[in-house]
Parts: sequence; C-alpha cells; structure tokens
Amino acid sequence: MRFILPLGAAVLLSACMNDLGPAGGVIARDAAKGVVNTVVQTRFPGVNAAPFTDCIIDNASGSEIVTIAEAAVLGVTPRTTNLIVDIAGRPDTVRCAVNNSLGLGV
Repeated sequence: MRFILPLGAAVLLSACMNDLGPAGGVIARDAAKGVVNTVVQTRFPGVNAAPFTDCIIDNASGSEIVTIAEAAVLGVTPRTTNLIVDIAGRPDTVRCAVNNSLGLGV
C-alpha cells in the first residue's frame, strides 16, 4: 500500500499532462517548479532560486518536466537532482539564468 499511493499519484500526474492538454502542462510545470526550486536552494544555499528555476523549467522537455514533477509526489532522488543539474548546464539555460539574475530578462 505504501508504494501504491505514490505510484498512483505519479501515473495520475502523467495522465494529467497528456489528457488535460495545456492545463495538464501547467499542473506538471507547477509541481516541477517546486522540486527544482528546492533542489537549487539545497545545492546553492543563499542564492535566489527563482530566476534559475524558471530557466530550468523553460529549457526542460515535456518528459523531463513530468519526471521532475513526479518527484513532488515520490520524493527527490539523485536521478532527479542529476536531471535538474543537467538541464541547468545547458547553454540556453545558462544564458537565461545569467540574463535573469542580472535583471536583463532577455
């Protein structure tokens, strides 16, 4: 029973993304943002995570967003953290983060 509830929640989240169209995407993105924000704050204490969180989410694929959002229900694992770090290191994500942190918003 302990594993069925989180698994069911993860399946439901994936179904929301597919079945609800744009609304499902918003739900998954919001859940993923919470996870990314937590990971960024944990790995980089004292840094304003918001500009980085938005850039990471904006540069993640749909399947990556679902994977990250599942961690909101199942818990953050090293795999989740590695995925977030990988997305954060992409050139477009870095460019976005630099621009946002400098207030350029470009």
